[in-house]
Formats: sequence, structure tokens, C-alpha cells
Amino acid sequence: MALEDGVVAETTEAQNSHKDAETSNPTETSQKQQQEQVSRPAYILPAIVASQFAGTALWFAGNAVLPELGWDNLDDSSLGYLTSSVQFGFILGTFVFALLSIADRFLPTKVFALCALAGAACNALLPVCSPSQSLAGLIVLRLTTGFFLAGIYPVGMKVAADWFETGLGKALGWLVGALAVGSSFPFLLRQIPQSWEALIWETSGIAAVGGLVIGFLVPDGPYRKAGNMKGLDPSVICTLFTNRQFAAAAISYWGHMWELYAFWTWTPVVWEAYLNENASNSEFWSPSLVTFLVIAVGGLGCVVGGYLSLRYGSAAVAFGSLATSGALCLLSPLLYMAPLGIMFAAYLIWGMAVVADSPQFSTLVAQTAPAESKGTALTIVNCIGFTVTIGSIQLLAIPLPEQYLFLLLVPGPIIGLYSLWAYHLRDQDSTEDDKSYEC
Repeated sequence: MALEDGVVAETTEAQNSHKDAETSNPTETSQKQQQEQVSRPAYILPAIVASQFAGTALWFAGNAVLPELGWDNLDDSSLGYLTSSVQFGFILGTFVFALLSIADRFLPTKVFALCALAGAACNALLPVCSPSQSLAGLIVLRLTTGFFLAGIYPVGMKVAADWFETGLGKALGWLVGALAVGSSFPFLLRQIPQSWEALIWETSGIAAVGGLVIGFLVPDGPYRKAGNMKGLDPSVICTLFTNRQFAAAAISYWGHMWELYAFWTWTPVVWEAYLNENASNSEFWSPSLVTFLVIAVGGLGCVVGGYLSLRYGSAAVAFGSLATSGALCLLSPLLYMAPLGIMFAAYLIWGMAVVADSPQFSTLVAQTAPAESKGTALTIVNCIGFTVTIGSIQLLAIPLPEQYLFLLLVPGPIIGLYSLWAYHLRDQDSTEDDKSYEC
């Protein structure tokens, strides 16, 4: 294992090849892996993953019930505002959490639990908003829900990083996979004959249970290092971005985020238009069910990508995933003209690729940040990344035929791929310098 700039680098199977075996001590490595497995209870990762799934079920709960609200002042344009309000709340939350180093100063499992309970309460209040309260009341509740999601998603990754010294890419693959499935879960619940109020309360109940699970069953990880307890220290954030490798991982992640949430948000709109034009009346092809499948299959993509990272490294897996989703952005107008089966298959591939790189970018961010600032690093990168999503989500609201909407997302993958290649993959092919690290 390599320890550089206060970062414990993740060892991969590829780095345990015959060439490395000649210069390393396999007995020592094996003993360290066995010691880590003994010190980490088997239920830890499943508990973190289940809590992440439960907490992130709050994310698209409002989107899933929008057609059922029946308010005269809610139209198609409300979709962008509804999602962006959650994103803005998340941005505000991550900014506050990063500025105050919440995830590093306080017990991250307790932060997660409290935020899950608070977010569930805000979400459960949605049915209280009557039609007379207009869109404003709905947006405020979604914004506060987004604020507390800032204590669920990035803090959940911090909890995982505190427990996994090796195999972090695989662990975060499971975790972000839970985010994908959890985000899509309200669309699945919508298939059950029930009122929209019941759906909202179900997602709140699930999120609350997730908070209790991680709060009571998951202790502090053995690799947690408490951060600065003095409070506000903006210099911590500035210092992070002086590391070239950290900055490159962050920029690549932001390019990925330009595509991800806009794709998830507007997929039901594109599919509704596509199905109307193709006169498909089959219940199976309802836009909400297709959206659930497209988002949920991303969970599989994250898990598969996590295992691939053990062999090929996080940077290579992220590059391949981002290249695939970027190519499908370019091909989206042609897919819109394809038969239903081809369109659906392509969107399933897209759904897997568009989020499979996310845990690997988070792994690169965590690996290139000092141990005592790891939580702040993940939080501020998420904060800026979700700021980017507001721009792309709103951009797709312009009057443009649905067939061409996703062409507007192409710049994100291009920027992400260039940054990833220029500062990570290219460096791996050259002589290691004082900023290099192992994926």
C-alpha cells in the first residue's frame, strides 16, 4: 500500500500482479487484509447500503407524485422547479456541512441518522400543502428535504470510507448503487394502486428506518480521524484544491454530474413523448415504470463497476462509464427514431453507465484528500457537483423537441473525460511523481 500526502491509497488486484509481487511482501499484505476483515463486522456494509437506499428514497418522491397532485398551477415546467428545489437545498446543505466540517468534526453516523429523520419529517409534510398554497409551499418543503439529504449521501460515503481501507471503490459502488435504486424507488411505489399521500408517507417511513439503522447499528469506523474541532475554517477547502490530482478528480465528477441528474429528471418526459408518438398503450411501457427501471439498473452498474475497479482501477472504470454515457447522449436523437425494444435496451445501458462512474469519482476524491479532511472533501465536491445539476436540469426545460434534449448534456462527459485522461490515466502511463497515487 502507498501512503502519500496523508492519503492511504487503495490496493487493487491489478497491483497485486506478478510484477508487483516481486517488490512487495505478500505475507504482510495478506495479514493486513485478514486483520481488516476481522475488525470489520460482516453486517457493516449491508447496514450502510440499506440506510443509504432508505434515505435517498426521499430524493424523487415529489417527482413521482407530480402527475397525481392535480393542482391547476402545476404543469410540465414545474418538473424542473421541483427537482431543482431539491438540488438547491442539497447544495445549501453541503455548503454548510463543508464550511463547518460537520462530517469530520462530529460522529458521521449520528449526523446521518439525524438528517434522515429530519428529511423524512419534511417529506411527510407534503400532503399538508393544500392546493390553495400553490407551488411555493411544495418547493419550500422539497428544498428543506434536499438540505437534509446533504447529511445522507456524502456523509454515507464518509462512513464507508471510515470502515474500508482497501476495496473502497467496491464499497462505494454498492453505496452509490443504493442511491440509484433508492432514488428510483418512488417510481416503483407509484405502480401500486394507492393515493399519492400514501406514497409520500411510505418514503418518509423508509427514510426514518434507515436513519435509525445506521444510528444504532453502525459504530465509528477504525479509519476515522477526527478533523479540526475549532469550527469554521474555510482554508481547509482551499487547501484541498491545491492538490492537482484532487482537483482533476473533482472536475471529472462535475462533468459527470452535468449529465446524471438531468438525464434522470427528464427521462420520463422524453419517454412520455416517445410513447405517445409510437402509440404504445401497453401498461408495461408507462413512463414511470420505464424511469424506475432505467434509474434502478444504475445500481447494478455501480456494483459491477466497483468490482471492476479492483482489477482495473477506479480511474479506468470511470473513464469507460463516462465515455459510454457520453456516446449515448450523442446518439439519443437516433435512438428516438428506433423501435421500442432498441430504445428501451439502449436506455438500460445508458442507465447503467450514467451512474457507474459516480462511486469511482468519489473514490478518487477520497483517496486524494487528507484523512482528517475526507468528509469535507466529499461534501464540497458534492456541493459544487449538484450546483452544476441545476444548470443542466433547467437548460433542458427550454422549448426543444424531446428527441434532441439530451444533446445538451454532451459537454459534461467531454469535460470529464478530458480531465480524467489528462491528469489520471495519462499519469498512470508515465513515471510516477510526488503527486501520484494508486487506484
